Amino acid sequence: ANRTGMQVQKTVRTSLVSNQRGTYVTKRVSDVKNKEILHLQPTVPKYAKAKPSLDTKHEKEHWKRNLEITFPSNKSSDLKNDFLDIKPTTLTERGALREANRCLKCADAPCQKSCPTQLDVKSFIGSIATKNYYGAAKMILSDNPLGLSCGMVCPVSELCVGGCNLAGTEEGAININGLQQFAVEAFARMGVKQIRDPSLTPIDQLHPCYKTKIALIGCGPASISCATFLGRLGYTDVTIFEKEEYFGGLSTAEIPQFRLPHRVVDWEVKLMKDLGVKIVTGKALGRDFTIESLKTSGYDVVFNGIGFPVPKVDDIFEGLTEANGFYTSKSFLPNVSSASKPGMCSKKCSLPDFGKKRVVVLGAGDTAFDCATSSFRCGASRVFVTFRRTFGEMRAVDEEVDLAKHEDVEFLPFCSPKEIIMENGKIVAIELYKTEKDDNGKYYNDPHSTIRIKCDVVITAFGSGLDSHLEEAMKPLTVNKKTGGVSINPSTYQSLDAEWVFSGGDITGNSGTTVEATNDGKVASWNIHKYIQTKNGQAVSDTPTLPLFCTEIDAVDVSVEVAGIKFPNPFGLASAPPATSGDMIRRSFEQGWGFAVTKTFSLDKDLVTNVSPRIIRGSTTGFLWGPGQGSFQNIELITEKTSAYWCKAIYELKKDFPKQIIIASIMCSYNEEDWKELAKLATTSGADALELNLSCPHGMGERGMGLACGQNEDMVENITRWVKSSTHLPVFPKLTPNITDIRTIASAAHRGGADGVTAINTVSSLQFLKMDATPWPAVGSDKRTTYGGMSGNAIRPMALKDVSQVARWIPNFPILATGGIDSADSAMQFLMAGASVCQVSGAVQNQDFSIIYDFITGLQANLYVKARPDLGGWDGQSPPKTPSRRNTIGKGLPKFGPFAEQRKKQRMDFLANVDIQTYENPEMTYGKGVSVSADKVPKLKDIIGTALPHIGSWNELNRSEQVVALVDPESCINCGKCYMTCNDTGYQAIEFDAKTHIPLVTDDCTGCTLCYSVCPIPDCITMVPRTIPYVPDRGIAPGTPLVYE
Repeated sequence: ANRTGMQVQKTVRTSLVSNQRGTYVTKRVSDVKNKEILHLQPTVPKYAKAKPSLDTKHEKEHWKRNLEITFPSNKSSDLKNDFLDIKPTTLTERGALREANRCLKCADAPCQKSCPTQLDVKSFIGSIATKNYYGAAKMILSDNPLGLSCGMVCPVSELCVGGCNLAGTEEGAININGLQQFAVEAFARMGVKQIRDPSLTPIDQLHPCYKTKIALIGCGPASISCATFLGRLGYTDVTIFEKEEYFGGLSTAEIPQFRLPHRVVDWEVKLMKDLGVKIVTGKALGRDFTIESLKTSGYDVVFNGIGFPVPKVDDIFEGLTEANGFYTSKSFLPNVSSASKPGMCSKKCSLPDFGKKRVVVLGAGDTAFDCATSSFRCGASRVFVTFRRTFGEMRAVDEEVDLAKHEDVEFLPFCSPKEIIMENGKIVAIELYKTEKDDNGKYYNDPHSTIRIKCDVVITAFGSGLDSHLEEAMKPLTVNKKTGGVSINPSTYQSLDAEWVFSGGDITGNSGTTVEATNDGKVASWNIHKYIQTKNGQAVSDTPTLPLFCTEIDAVDVSVEVAGIKFPNPFGLASAPPATSGDMIRRSFEQGWGFAVTKTFSLDKDLVTNVSPRIIRGSTTGFLWGPGQGSFQNIELITEKTSAYWCKAIYELKKDFPKQIIIASIMCSYNEEDWKELAKLATTSGADALELNLSCPHGMGERGMGLACGQNEDMVENITRWVKSSTHLPVFPKLTPNITDIRTIASAAHRGGADGVTAINTVSSLQFLKMDATPWPAVGSDKRTTYGGMSGNAIRPMALKDVSQVARWIPNFPILATGGIDSADSAMQFLMAGASVCQVSGAVQNQDFSIIYDFITGLQANLYVKARPDLGGWDGQSPPKTPSRRNTIGKGLPKFGPFAEQRKKQRMDFLANVDIQTYENPEMTYGKGVSVSADKVPKLKDIIGTALPHIGSWNELNRSEQVVALVDPESCINCGKCYMTCNDTGYQAIEFDAKTHIPLVTDDCTGCTLCYSVCPIPDCITMVPRTIPYVPDRGIAPGTPLVYE
């Protein structure tokens, strides 16, 4: 029956074939059907194409989308009131994961050396690559308490990105700031409070000097950073005095909303306040207090973090005001911010009205370009940026200049202001000198060469400084005439005039960016700590030991007990290249690994010598080189070291690391005496458990060891029994996947008395054959190879299957899982499939031992999320998808050609009448700092095996509840991958519109999920319940006589 319930007739020579779209007649069952759907399906070309260029010229406009994607608004007329995110570096989760996996995670990474705050860039990007956004954010915020602000506004082309090693390759440098913004913003949405590291000395047990009264002046980046680190150190009386009613300093007042939303600064300040830091607003230096008066009122230490508040103005602007059309950056940008940043001001403010006006901005720094791009959003029709020097000598960073170019800002180099032209009290033009360079390289105004620019508004951005009133209020500090800032020791930020005063940020005259100001506060905090402690007779390290960012997530317990052994965490080194020697295991323990399985060792009579080459990248990653290899193949045998070496190493390691677990991996041939002898040797070394290598797939099997024993049930049972009779330690035979049914071998180990098993060893494989028919790896001059063992992510599906099969077959039987565990995310999968702990090799081969940080923090965060009902819509650490406000305007239309123009018009109409203080993306909100008690967070033992009830035989699957694909046209990028795979490997159930390229799933969809699997955009296609009965297309109705013609 078809979906209408009608009975399909039977015929002998003509087949009536039915599907969900109805019943149709065909002469032959193999005839091509649904030709109307297939008209855009790719085919092999039979001829060269010939089409007039004029036709293509017209047609390409229909599909054009590149400019809209790079800079969503690129015409000045489109920008009025548009304070939505404009940064081309901003990333979605999909973009962040792809970009993070492109990073090389270099040794001694130049990107880190180029960051003022010394962010461990490679590590936080590595955590993003494994979907451990908390681990990434923790790494960032540990070194930079304003990590989100800096991710949005850092001049990265001059800093970290400028040092990226990939900048020397065709694909270019990593989008580091985009990744930084994504990670911290994902964590911010989680809503977790900052706490002081509980492993530090408790507050109530600290020396009384930690109650020292510390005052910070100005709540900008330098003070926020300094106060945060002082709070982490344990200082309990830290107060910031801010002259405005809002906080954030220049980040709030002078960086536009479309570059740095106010919610970002607000969130970073809340994190600081979580540590007990107090903020007093409405208190200005010079008006309400002086530095000396702070001292007399009981503050023992003062940090001066104010900016330069007084704009530098040329004499020709003397007496001009906003009423005339004259602004400084110090008057214009705060006005724009107060009118456009939701939550910044308690009263409603209005943007400067530049409607249809021409604006000239004088200056060539970042602030000048912020003034220029903001002018368009105030309604300006044309904006000019004029500067004295060349493009190459502009102080503005490339990111700012590129944005201005794409927004049609006009540039006037080699110009200096000469005269303002006024009519009726209004600016109507500005006359400019052309500048020239003398023989000494200095620029001068050429009195014989001038130009006049018609304009209505002039904004100066010549920098700023101090006035005599502030200089008086800052006494005893003196001003360095060379820098314009206060005199300090540049290494400690301690005043040269008063040892109890420290300074950072603009006021030093050396720090011109948010990240530099942040670092000033960071370095000053340590030296303030050192000053206070030394003054009170306490010893302090010369090397800074500032505490890391910490939350209650870091207190999540990830220990687990297996076979009577308590593992501090479930991550250990597999018996593989990372465990080649005792000193390597030592270094892994120093990094935080919970356990290690030694490289397999044998009796001296079975010692081996390895061949080379022997460990290669697998072929499963395709033609991609570098880190992140999906698999490795090795033809390496067991260790070349003696059993005496390994027993001595185990003894030393257990003595130095008593809490870490060491499992000795041993191997013999099928000889009872040998196994007993080796087991006793390993036991006396002090090992915590034994792993019996019965599964090495190459080399050792030819010697009657490894796989030669592990594929035979009787041998496995007997060997296990022999070893168990010779040791009191837990014993874990290591199972081979190179067998029909792993459950039979696991059962044999269980019968032999094993305390658990390790699953799985490597998968026998042949990786490469070159075009000259020689293999890789090729050993010796005759270039021979053998079948090796494949490891890494490529074998994860096999390992998960085997682990879950054993767990279902033998309940409560511990399993040490190994095979493609490259992250906390994949580890969670193994634990839910029944594993007790996880052994790792390939992930270390791809990177280094420090990835344990990512494993542990990722696991802690994943467990924590399970304890937060308000995060129920999250997938692990992936927050729910939140389309930007920019994309929700014009919803339903494609984002190219004429459709993009329609979206743009709708956006302009929307922005013309909107309250700009309320139209920020309502879904991009940050959490409110929820606390969860430790007993609410699940333990590892609570999640082990939780997936097993969902795994079973095919016949147990529900065939009455079917699903179909649903495409979200708003997320769709119109690539047609779903359409193509459905046509040539599926059911021809997707229509593809020739004009819009929007796919439409028809009723013929069988829910096979191929389209979902090849779609490049996460969540663009979802599988939803089928609302009509599913009737399989049988081709020819059952019972119809078979006739051949």
